[in-house]
Amino acid sequence: MMDRNFLETIVAFEEQLKSTQEQFRALKEFVAIMMEEHQTLQQENRHLRERLDAMHAEEAKLQQEQKRPPKRDVGEGYDNLARLYQEGFHVCHPQFGSPRKELDCMFCLAFLNKDT
Repeated sequence: MMDRNFLETIVAFEEQLKSTQEQFRALKEFVAIMMEEHQTLQQENRHLRERLDAMHAEEAKLQQEQKRPPKRDVGEGYDNLARLYQEGFHVCHPQFGSPRKELDCMFCLAFLNKDT
């Protein structure tokens, strides 16, 4: 009887080993799937961060452009005012069109040298 009990114990132990092996195999498959998903998520995260950085850079560029005053084209009117000033007439607001008696008028020069 003792041999039979011993044999039954070994058979039960073998069954437990098979069950443990099956559980281990399932665990390995689960870990492999999780590692693949982790890798995919890391790549997607990296891609999204790159897109987000690009969007932030574009947004910062747009804000920088909006901060700058719009440049006006220097056109024919500005050229005419500069010509009038060279001919000896005021182009500043306080004395517009009157002849210049001094050498230079700082108001006219400031007006002509404004950032356009």
